[in-house]
Amino acid sequence: MSGPSVFTPREIVSELDRYVVGQRDAKRAVAVALRNRWRRQQVEGDLRDEIAPKNIIMIGATGVGKTEIARRLAKLAQAPFIKVEASKFTEVGYVGRDVESIVRDLTELAVKMVSEEEQRAVRTRAEERAEDRLVDALLPAPVPIAGPPDPTAGERTRETREKLRRLLRTGDLDAREVELELADAPSTSPSLSFMGMPPGAEDMGAQWKDLLSGLLPRKTRKRRLEVAAAREALIQEEAEALVDGERVRELAIRRVEQSGIVFIDEIDKVAVSGGRQGPDVSREGVQRDLLPIVEGSTVQTKHGPVATDHILFIAAGAFHTAKPSDLMPELQGRFPIRVELSSLGREDLVRILTEPTNSLVRQYTALLATEGVELCFDRSGIEAIAEIAATVNERNADIGARRLHTVMERLLEDLSFDAPDLPSQRVTIDEALVRKRLGDLLDDQDLSQFIL
Repeated sequence: MSGPSVFTPREIVSELDRYVVGQRDAKRAVAVALRNRWRRQQVEGDLRDEIAPKNIIMIGATGVGKTEIARRLAKLAQAPFIKVEASKFTEVGYVGRDVESIVRDLTELAVKMVSEEEQRAVRTRAEERAEDRLVDALLPAPVPIAGPPDPTAGERTRETREKLRRLLRTGDLDAREVELELADAPSTSPSLSFMGMPPGAEDMGAQWKDLLSGLLPRKTRKRRLEVAAAREALIQEEAEALVDGERVRELAIRRVEQSGIVFIDEIDKVAVSGGRQGPDVSREGVQRDLLPIVEGSTVQTKHGPVATDHILFIAAGAFHTAKPSDLMPELQGRFPIRVELSSLGREDLVRILTEPTNSLVRQYTALLATEGVELCFDRSGIEAIAEIAATVNERNADIGARRLHTVMERLLEDLSFDAPDLPSQRVTIDEALVRKRLGDLLDDQDLSQFIL
């Protein structure tokens, strides 16, 4: 293994700090979990297969960074990652998605990820082949004419082709139109599904479709495009042709099995609390269906069987009305690491507005700069925004950092609307401006409940 996946836990936490404020315990837990994957790969012999991932449960209110930590971790590890909501699944036998679709969807993502990597690896060859096809389209083969052959015709054709090739590379022909025979895009129509189908049966149609597509020639049609667009279409087509589909599937399945990450949000919504009956029976059914996947089983996908033994599962929930101990004991045992994320206060929100690489302050400054408006956030203005967001979180539902999005949108609504019609100018967001724009709304608690 090489690259980001061999970062030390300290380096992983440092990278997560660029995007998520605070939540040190959660960052340390996921950093160790990721590092343990690399450690496991270094173990030799049969013992490697016995080392199971240490799955994690994150406990914390919405908007405190649970999803962002998991998402950034997957990006750092260059691993297939999927986020699902536990409440969207139903027990087998009920109408709804079965939990095995988690693994099928994760495999699809991995296939796409690996395919794009393989296409980038062959892009140079694809560009050469695309260039040859473009030259052929721009300079069709000469029509034979009666009479003695012209000994200089071949040389003139070669010179003309080389001239066209140079013009293509300099971009001088980008605006010219050319007619090409291009393969039709594969159909994206959904597969048919019926009630009562066993889990995974919806993939059967896709499997047959893949089999037939390998036996039958792919349909093509003539399209007229500008050379610049035609070059990209041809490069894409040639890259796909150069990539070995079977190798892509094998690599994708291996990547899912060895480094896949599944983030199960709202796990508390399927917990059974207080011994109640009724809808909770279905919730326990979802837990029973989740258990074999988290424990380790083999799921059939259209790309082949996928073993889930070493997929890392990160579950998360607010656990307002339920507790982790309300989950089935067997499922609890499969999530040995539990971390609690703290709620966000005013100082946390100030840091979130300013510190992360993708902070809202940087985002809005960049967006309005495209209209010639220089947006400057004064420290007093940032503190006022954070204070308002924290106050509204206390009064209404606490949605953590997500409240900042609502407050910022409301604050900059008029400026965003008028920006295209304004001359280039500098706008300073200070406390006075924030209070002027949002003060009345904040004072009216009934109104702020619906607007903020």
